[in-house]
Amino acid sequence: MRPEKHQLTSERYPLAIAHDYLTQRGGAERVVLALHKAFPEAPIYTTLYDPDNTYPEFKNCTVITSPLNRVRLFRKDHRLALPFLPYFSGRLKVDAERSLVSTTGWAHGFDLPAQSFIYCHSPARWIYLTDQYIGHRINKGLARTFKMMRPFLRWWDRQAANRHPHYVANSSTIQQRIFDVYGKRTDIIFPPYSISEEGLQEPIPGLEDFMADGYFIIVSRLLPYKNVQQAVEAFAGLNQKLLVVGAGPMMDELQALASSNVAFASNISDEQMQYAYAHATALIAVSHEDFGITPLEGGAFGKPTIALKAGGFLDTIVDGVTGTFIKTPNAVDIRCAVENFDPSQFSSDAIRSHVEQFSEERFIREVKAHLERIKAIQKDEDLLSLMHNEPPAH
Repeated sequence: MRPEKHQLTSERYPLAIAHDYLTQRGGAERVVLALHKAFPEAPIYTTLYDPDNTYPEFKNCTVITSPLNRVRLFRKDHRLALPFLPYFSGRLKVDAERSLVSTTGWAHGFDLPAQSFIYCHSPARWIYLTDQYIGHRINKGLARTFKMMRPFLRWWDRQAANRHPHYVANSSTIQQRIFDVYGKRTDIIFPPYSISEEGLQEPIPGLEDFMADGYFIIVSRLLPYKNVQQAVEAFAGLNQKLLVVGAGPMMDELQALASSNVAFASNISDEQMQYAYAHATALIAVSHEDFGITPLEGGAFGKPTIALKAGGFLDTIVDGVTGTFIKTPNAVDIRCAVENFDPSQFSSDAIRSHVEQFSEERFIREVKAHLERIKAIQKDEDLLSLMHNEPPAH
């Protein structure tokens, strides 16, 4: 089965970008957009693509998908495709001289060229954090099937990882996890925030009054491991307001749970997202994130964050300077942090200064430098192969 292409070509691309799936709006998808900004001629290979539910900028890209993309159900919830993704991922040929691979568990298993730079957001959560990733809301029969497949999937994942020596982690947490799972030592390139205080702003229709006088904001996909439910529960009975920005399978459940001081918005524009950050009091970020980019996005507007003291937030938040930490992501601790939060204790200028080190320009510069190192290494290896009368890698 051939991949589906928006544009057909008889020549190999000089460089291609690969990503697991483009079916949602998250930090990993923002990274793909940054990579495409650096290499605008590069096509993007992915298993699934839903233009209505991911960032609209992808409509201006050449997106090449697997045959799985023909199944609408999979585009709407990629977790339902989990049993099929190893087969179709392994048969998605990235027809390029070099590839930039953004992976959370699938794209490193594509049929990639020898010169492939694997930018790892995390070793596969669907294997190593199965219960958190799948959640109890997915079909129980499918969940049991997936857990039965887990030994094979671990083997598949490690085989895919072992084919590619050039791994880079997106945070110190992931650097350690890559070593624990794959035995690989890696450099770190922090992903960028891509939102700007200088950009256009636009109110979210229907929420103008709600957003008029300050609120806390949580920006997240609505999945079990994101702990949005605990944040919603924490605001019951509080005088403060909470704006939840995101989409996902828990939307109906969270809306039913929410009190009147909690509002929801999904699939909003960049202009509306910038307005939401600009008018917020502070962010709440209480999931176990591998990096945690939303404090940087809010920080670009000088906003502090209440965050879980774990994972990637340890890389992006300076306690007492750009935010404050809580120890556990339960409703009681979140509620206590909100009640005791004093935004006047934080300097907007200090927060903005901190996030500058995570700029998109810095990210692109480091990625390009790493690609050049890989190119030089491959050239040396090809020369050695020729000296030993062996064919060079392709």
